[in-house]
Amino acid sequence: MSALDVDLRALAVEAAERLEEASAQDVIAWAAETFGSRVAVAGSMQDTVLIHLASSVVPGIEVLFLDTGYHFAQTLQTRDRVADRYPVRVRTLHPRQTVAEQDADFGAALHDRDPDLCCALRKTQPLDDALDDYDAWATGLRRVESPSRASTAVVSYDARRDKVKLAPLAAWTDDDVAAYSSKHGLIANPLLQQGYPSIGCAPCTSRVAAGGDSRAGRWADSDKTECGIHL
Repeated sequence: MSALDVDLRALAVEAAERLEEASAQDVIAWAAETFGSRVAVAGSMQDTVLIHLASSVVPGIEVLFLDTGYHFAQTLQTRDRVADRYPVRVRTLHPRQTVAEQDADFGAALHDRDPDLCCALRKTQPLDDALDDYDAWATGLRRVESPSRASTAVVSYDARRDKVKLAPLAAWTDDDVAAYSSKHGLIANPLLQQGYPSIGCAPCTSRVAAGGDSRAGRWADSDKTECGIHL
């Protein structure tokens, strides 16, 4: 349950209209003023733009990282570098089962046979569990990333979780991200420079040809486009 004695849906609707043209920093500042310590940032450790930006506005903000048990080593290394360098508190979230326990119950390589279920168990469920501790969460979703994200609101109501959801970078272009990263010398996952423009779990992420769709390397052999966290 929310710690706020307010209607989170109504709050999100009002803020969405008022903050649509606001800077990403102002969106984070509003969230911190409104929710205090009950707002967190979800970080995939692909790029660290949102994490850095949020920490510059709210030093010590909590960053939620989903350790699925299937990450590239470079992704875990990026998480550790962020925890060491940025003024944030990285909270690593784990699924209820280890990979071995999941294999015992569902069979090996569930991600190949039923990627939706694998994502639900190893991403969506642990995030849902963790978000019980917050009233709002911020994500790095951007409208240019894919057609399914083109209508991403800067502030919205996450009805399934009864939370306010923030996408402070929703209107940012790839050039905006690159410029901010360069200006601040940000940590980034080294796989971004190795042909992986969108980075998820190792078994379900492949390289993309130069100039290709940035999301094309995710679940490349299926029609799956999202892990389920944002659905």
